[in-house]
Amino acid sequence: TYLNQRFGNMAYKTGALFFLLSRIVGASFRMFLVVSVLQAFVMDYFGVPFWVTVLSFLVIIQLYTMKGGIKTIIWTDTLQTTFMLLAVVVSIGMIMQQMGTTFTEMIATVCESDLSNMIVTDVDSKENVIKLFFSGMFITIVMTGLDQDMMQKNLSCRNIGDAQKNMVSLSLILVPVNLLFLFLGAVLYLYAAQKGIVLPDSSDHLFPMISFEHLGVTAGVVFIIGLVSAAYSSADSALTALTTSFSIDILGLDKKYAHDENLLKKKRYWVHLLMSAIIIFAIISFRIINNQAVIAQLFTFAGFTYGPLLGLYAFGMFTKFKVYDRFIPIVAIAAPVISYFFSHYSEQLFNGYQVGFELLIINGALTFLGLFMIRKLNP
Repeated sequence: TYLNQRFGNMAYKTGALFFLLSRIVGASFRMFLVVSVLQAFVMDYFGVPFWVTVLSFLVIIQLYTMKGGIKTIIWTDTLQTTFMLLAVVVSIGMIMQQMGTTFTEMIATVCESDLSNMIVTDVDSKENVIKLFFSGMFITIVMTGLDQDMMQKNLSCRNIGDAQKNMVSLSLILVPVNLLFLFLGAVLYLYAAQKGIVLPDSSDHLFPMISFEHLGVTAGVVFIIGLVSAAYSSADSALTALTTSFSIDILGLDKKYAHDENLLKKKRYWVHLLMSAIIIFAIISFRIINNQAVIAQLFTFAGFTYGPLLGLYAFGMFTKFKVYDRFIPIVAIAAPVISYFFSHYSEQLFNGYQVGFELLIINGALTFLGLFMIRKLNP
């Protein structure tokens, strides 16, 4: 692997562990959001405990990812993503029908409202446009380019040319898709304002609350289909990526059992079960400590866990320095710790400055600086 060849075995293991931590928490956050909504609006009605809902989700994913592998995931992800987007479009249509407006009129209403304002110029604000632009750029780099979960589908392409085309087409498609989801969010808030609906404490519950309580049974069913599709399209590939990374990068099963394919499959199966158990534990833990919108938590945590990966790869690619490999884990742990205290006390230290998602850039820069400090002066 790149980190092993560029720095050494400790860098390789450190990168793998940070990736595993990032993906476990990321996949768990996404599933927690889905399961929490289903629990609140569906399962509680039937008296199903939260842990049973979580276990059922993971069992289904476990069955078809273990049997089918990456090829199955590609086809199921395509189907799930299609259902997810259809659910968004249908939901927007149903809300507009309830509001008695057309698509063109709704676009005009959104554009005229404060909800369309995406540019905040206040430097101290977390939503400052410059901060969001650069932090969004780097979050995309690390959560896509440095992520086994995201890249494994590109690796299934026939050649590097097809993989590059896949990346370019994905980046172009994501623009209208993200705008569609932003439009849905604005429509939901406009609908709530028109109907005098009291907003829920958690913004994550606004969509399901309107779907189930104000738009009727059909809207509720459409919402569930879209929600489940969104959950499975990310969770199944994440679980497969976690299994692959832990099996190869941490345990080295591909080398230990290269002579026995059947034994290798059995070992990977047990790793698959272990990853599922860890995700179940993480989801239930989030249920206990949850205190803010899950999406915000996800990107905040990404800033801590992907920062060392960003710093490692940036240092390796843009410098020619050699470093003392044994000190890399210390740097990789110290950078997120310093970043945490910086973000926590930034308002007191820097006259009200609030650290937003640029935490990732700060973390990566600290890792880069730490690697520079442990470079070999006479390689």
